[in-house]
Amino acid sequence: MLFSSTKLISVSAFLILAWTTHALAMAPRPNLFDISCNGAKEFMIGSGIYDITGPAAELGMMGYARVDQKTAGIHTRLWSRAFVVSSPCNSKRTVLVTADLGIVTQAIKQKVTERLQQRFGGIYNDKNVLISATHTHSGPGGFSHYALYNLTVMGYDETNFNAIVEGIVQSIARAHTNLAPATIMIARGDLLGASINRSSIAYAKNPANERGQYEFDTDKTMTVLKMERLDGSEIGTINWFPVHATSMGNDNLLISGDNKGYAAYLFEKLKGTGYTRPDTFVAAFAQGNEGDISPNIFGGTDGGGADDFESTEISGQKQFAKALALYEAASAPLVGSVDYRHTYVKLDAVTIAPDASTCVAAIGVSMLAGAEDGPGFGAEGATCQDVNDIIGGFMCEQMTTACQAEKPIVLETGAMTPFPWTPEVLPLQIITIGNLALVAVPFELTTMAGRRLRYTVATELKSVSIDTVVVAGLANAYAGYVATREEYAVQHYEGASTHFGPWTLSALRQEFARLGSALVKNEHADPGPQPTDLSCCQNSLITGVVFDDKPLFKNFGSVHVDAKTNYIRGQTVTVTYWGAHPRNDLKVQDTYLEVQRRTSGVWITVARDWDWSTKYRWRRILCFPTFACSHVTVEWTIPHDATPGSYRIRHHGHWKSGFDGSINPYTGTSRVFTIQ
Repeated sequence: MLFSSTKLISVSAFLILAWTTHALAMAPRPNLFDISCNGAKEFMIGSGIYDITGPAAELGMMGYARVDQKTAGIHTRLWSRAFVVSSPCNSKRTVLVTADLGIVTQAIKQKVTERLQQRFGGIYNDKNVLISATHTHSGPGGFSHYALYNLTVMGYDETNFNAIVEGIVQSIARAHTNLAPATIMIARGDLLGASINRSSIAYAKNPANERGQYEFDTDKTMTVLKMERLDGSEIGTINWFPVHATSMGNDNLLISGDNKGYAAYLFEKLKGTGYTRPDTFVAAFAQGNEGDISPNIFGGTDGGGADDFESTEISGQKQFAKALALYEAASAPLVGSVDYRHTYVKLDAVTIAPDASTCVAAIGVSMLAGAEDGPGFGAEGATCQDVNDIIGGFMCEQMTTACQAEKPIVLETGAMTPFPWTPEVLPLQIITIGNLALVAVPFELTTMAGRRLRYTVATELKSVSIDTVVVAGLANAYAGYVATREEYAVQHYEGASTHFGPWTLSALRQEFARLGSALVKNEHADPGPQPTDLSCCQNSLITGVVFDDKPLFKNFGSVHVDAKTNYIRGQTVTVTYWGAHPRNDLKVQDTYLEVQRRTSGVWITVARDWDWSTKYRWRRILCFPTFACSHVTVEWTIPHDATPGSYRIRHHGHWKSGFDGSINPYTGTSRVFTIQ
């Protein structure tokens, strides 16, 4: 058969096109850092902050797992602090959220990403949104869809859950709106005298040669990012420093951001942050591998203060001072683009070569003992052998599984029905911003566990100029602790709380190595199995507000105990009102109290319920024949730099009618008093 010249040309063109397509397919894909991003120092950055405080009365707190620790007021409000960082050179973006929460639950991440996609389309998703918790133990709970984390709270609380989700979404939306050309400077330095290893006995079980590589038995390095618009205006800062937010103890009943919240407050106060403004300076104090690190540097629950408030102040002040010094000295720019990889892993079924594997989630006896800064029942260090010695006739295998090894199991959370009591499918995430890599883990990693994981990720990413790797702890979900194999064997609190058994850290290192490899090769990561949505199946024994009452001849807002007429700086003003239940209105982006100073005949508000100097306390009172009355007490410790003059304290609330269920506002006002 003969070909015409036209056909021959067409066939030749087809063959050339086919060969070119094949060659392109076989050629190495572009590197993570495309040449167009080499040397790139400019990003698009926006920041946002929003209220996530939740119910301030009669809701169990998340952190210490004490049934009797229920909210009874506010010392400082809780905030979601968000940054959106976009790279112009590769058009990728990421979201970094630091929330004043005990943990970030799977449900929170699921609902936030769902809401973001409804609002912004596909711009924000599981892959590029990182939500981490500061780990305050003084916030209201009930916002998980897994039973273990709601157990001592008496179930799921939709009001708190919705407040948290809405606040996080709003903070991200504000950051999105505020995007502007900017640079990021990074600085690192050691913060000494602010933390101790609360589980030094377990840490000492790690190999001597490994421990010898480090000067301290906790990570002391703080990593600070300084974000500044090209016009020189400041956007905000975020830092990572591993230390538990347990300066406030397990008998505290006031909502508090604890030491990290106070540090952020000090930084933001210095920079003139307006908490109700849509565009304002944001300072986030994020968490790291704090699993065995306590702020109570004198041991146990002793942070060095006369009480928990002073201990919180001491710890927060140290973190603030170091962060500020590093912020002001930061001069090394982050260089490169934004990228990320994310996967879900069924953590109870990971095989680690050659013959180890993870286990069905379970907690050990020593978890009940609590940690040194949050003691519970019994003592740490209970292994199977200890149980055998104490309880005659019990064999080790009757208390544990071969997979969980030394751990005597008190509850196999992963085997509960109809749903596990703790999550088994968990998110792992790496985010790179220039030469910085964030390793987002849904756990509390011990010091050495964090060091090993950082080493694994740094090794994978060293070929693409990543020179700083930071563990972002308590991120995107939560499933307990991760101890090293050696620490696990002694079954202190952290080992007993390592849900997936002795090889959990090895599993994490293996899976994060895969994520890192995908980043370097510019390949997609396996998305993994999707976690179960349990929003359908929540139970609660938490009672709402039926109605509010008050004594006859009193009004809501009437003063019960008034202020004195004269004060000096440093004294505390205390006023008690006949009030109502704060669950009636959470006062989101608002306040239950105002301290006001009279200036030129006008009352100016100088402090609110998010200020360190104030405390809002709520207490249920018997007023015959009901228990539906409330006393609200406002305390204001007068700052040493307060302007002399005339002041008053106002309380704002809402009461619920027992007749028609309506919610009605009220305000109470103290007498005018003088500060000399």
